[in-house]
Amino acid sequence: MRVVFMGTPSLAARILDDLARACEVAAVFTRPDAVRGRGKKAVPSPVGELAEQRGIPVHKPRTLRDPAVLALLEDLRPDAICVAAYGALLPREVLELPPLGCFNVHASLLPRWRGAAPLERAILAGDERTGVCIMRMEEGLDTGPYCRCGSVALDGLDLKGLQEALADLGSRLLLESLQAAEDGTLQWTAQDDAAACYADKVQKGELFLNPADDVQTLLRKVRASSDAHPAKAEVAGRPLTVLAARPFEGRSDAPAPGRAAFAAKRLLLGTADGAVELLEVKPDGKRAMPAAAFAAGLQCPAGDDMEWNTYDR
Repeated sequence: MRVVFMGTPSLAARILDDLARACEVAAVFTRPDAVRGRGKKAVPSPVGELAEQRGIPVHKPRTLRDPAVLALLEDLRPDAICVAAYGALLPREVLELPPLGCFNVHASLLPRWRGAAPLERAILAGDERTGVCIMRMEEGLDTGPYCRCGSVALDGLDLKGLQEALADLGSRLLLESLQAAEDGTLQWTAQDDAAACYADKVQKGELFLNPADDVQTLLRKVRASSDAHPAKAEVAGRPLTVLAARPFEGRSDAPAPGRAAFAAKRLLLGTADGAVELLEVKPDGKRAMPAAAFAAGLQCPAGDDMEWNTYDR
């Protein structure tokens, strides 16, 4: 089968890797290179980088509505277009192009969490399970019917771990769906629009930690965080990103909300209903380190506690 793949982040790159072993990938479309770092260097997306390594032609249009882009897609003559976290809607002209249709690997159990940030929203909402649906794309936002679904338990997974689990699952379901489409045995199930909810983009600063958070809210923010949306705080006036944390069970020793304590080599943050223990942090301008190493560097006298606040810079 001849396919065109559209995707951008690492989750999509893992799906592309499997797809390229099973199908003829005529071309890859990904979002334009991001400009990062002090040197303003253009950095290709994980999908673009993998495609180049595999020798697959890569295209990075700013819009798929450009007549030249539409002509290019027509010339590629794909049997199907496969999409995974591409980051842009496909216009009707593209949706109608391939004879087998456009397949979207959507990282949620539709109709729950349609939209831009389904994994982050599933974690933040405390969902027990999430998953992947292989959806037939149409002009609405994640409104099309689905043909395959698979689920996983969140069970404390952070965003990275969840992406890895769903990339493997989504890859397998996509290949099954393409085979069924080619065989003429594929069946679609309509979504229940009345049960739909939307995964809005994570806003800047939304995952910053706050002393008014309860324990579960704070831990979910840490698990849902990423380089783009870090779980930041200030401890003893020092800004840092919290990379890993867990509940602190010793309630009698828990610091008050807005106070931090370093005791028995544990760095604790007091929350609205208890405390969390920080496990790994990244102070601004430094490498990631164990929270205990960061706390030891603060040289807080034994028995004293410190203030911690939300990051506001």
